[in-house]
Parts: sequence; C-alpha cells; structure tokens
Amino acid sequence: MTKSKSKFKSGFVAIVGRPNVGKSTLMNQVIGQKIAIMSDKPQTTRNKIHGVYTTNEMQIVFLDTPGIHKRQSKLGDFMNTTALNTLGEVEAVLFLVDAAEGFGGGDRFIIEKLKGLSTPVILVLNKIDRVEPEALLPLIEEYSKLHDFAEIVPISAMLGNNVNTLLEQLGKYLPEGPQYYPEDQITDHPEQFVCAELIREKILHMTREEVPHSIAVTIEDMRVQDNGVVYVGAVIFVERDSQKGIIIGKQGAMLKEVGKRARMDIERLLGSKIFLELWVKVKKDWRNQDRVLKDLGFHRDA
Repeated sequence: MTKSKSKFKSGFVAIVGRPNVGKSTLMNQVIGQKIAIMSDKPQTTRNKIHGVYTTNEMQIVFLDTPGIHKRQSKLGDFMNTTALNTLGEVEAVLFLVDAAEGFGGGDRFIIEKLKGLSTPVILVLNKIDRVEPEALLPLIEEYSKLHDFAEIVPISAMLGNNVNTLLEQLGKYLPEGPQYYPEDQITDHPEQFVCAELIREKILHMTREEVPHSIAVTIEDMRVQDNGVVYVGAVIFVERDSQKGIIIGKQGAMLKEVGKRARMDIERLLGSKIFLELWVKVKKDWRNQDRVLKDLGFHRDA
C-alpha cells in the first residue's frame, strides 16, 4: 500500500565517488541489509545498485554507482558511463570521499563533472573513525574551495556514525511525491542479481592480483524444489584457463569454500535453505568484448 499523506516525500539519490571509498558500505548501512557487495579491492561495483529506504515520512531510492576511475577496458568504460549518466536522473548527489585517505586526483576529476549540475551535491566525508577530529576541518576547507556543496556531513558508514544525520539532511532536498516501492522492499534488483553479486563478493575476498576483476557471475537456474529448498545454479566466468584453476583450487577446495560462504549470505537474503551449485567457465578477454559484456548484463544504457 502506498503512502497517502500529502506531505510524503520521495526521490532518487546517487552515491558517487572514487573506487573503494565506502559507497556500498553506506548503502548497506542505510538499508540494513546487504544488497551491494563490499570489498577492499577497488572497482567492486559494476552496475547501478538501487537500494530503497522507507519511513513514514519519505522514501529514498539510492543509486550506488560504480567507482569513477581511469578506464583500462571496455568494462571500465561502461562503469564510468554508468556512474556519470546517473547524475542527471536524481534529486541529490552524495559525493563520498575517504577522509582517512585525503584529497586525491580522482576527487578533482569527479568534482569537475559535478560542477555543471543544478542538482544539490552533498559532500560526505566517510571513515571518520580512522582520522583525528582536528584533521577534518582542513580537509573540509580543501574540498569547499573546489565546489559549493549544499551540505557537508562527516560519517562512518561502517559503524553507522552520523548516518541518521545524513538521512535527515537528504530529506530537505526531496520533493513531495509518491511511494515508488512497497515499504518492505529494499531493492529493485531481482533476487538472482543479488545472489550473483554475493557469490562474486566471496571470490573478491579470497583471490588477489588480476583475478578479481576478471570475474563475472550469472545465475543460470533458480527454483524452489519439492522439499522446499531453493536450488541456485551459478556460472563463474573468468578470462583465462589459469584463472579457472585458481577459482577451482586444489581438489576443488577454493570453489567449495566460495560456495560455503556465499550460501550463508544467500540463505539470509532469501530466508530459506538453499542448494548452491557452481560452475567455472572461460570467456577469453570478456571485459573487452561488447557482445559478451551485453550477454553478461553490462549494457551501456543501464
């Protein structure tokens, strides 16, 4: 049932920033459940992830965008295009920066893209739990010289510090509008998409060097069996045979551990027991092939 209050507010908010500044962590903290994968490796998010936050007064649809970065493949080009195209679709933009890392060249590049917007931009200084309080003011002054931000809010997305304050500030920029999604819905992505991302997250955590960015995951089959257990069949795509060997591991140990960890998260997501079956296949240089990217769900107009 949609909200009928005349002053109910709603709108779309984009989260942008350099890779690995905590965009997915922030959205998961706001939503209260994992819908975007988290990793200490950059360029983790590849698609726009929509998270839905609803109260009695407002509904915010968050768009967690890929980190804007120097492209190294057609996939990287897709990710940058996806992030930048989002900026014209929203009521407000959260520009998330890593307070512990400080100002960087990537921040300057993003600010240049933000300057032409009429959309209010809120500067969010994340990871304040990792910096001394007296270091924040000089950092705020440095960013403020480059752009006239509508608000500046320091937070810790991981710990939840000041996140409610950020939500209150966002409410000021939302217009009166309808409730787009039911109040218990937290994402507009199908369950298959989130399940595939959770599997990819486990691989990101367990591999290193070139392997993480060479991986894509698709759900080939998902159904409730007669015994009530949900069957999930997923394919992990890599670019080279050597990467396939790494993912499978000695006597299948790596793939088994990936499946074990992913199954726990997917069961929490679905609220039921699952049987997870994983396959590993090679698609040579898939990140630079337009047809393969499209088959795997990476569309330039996404």
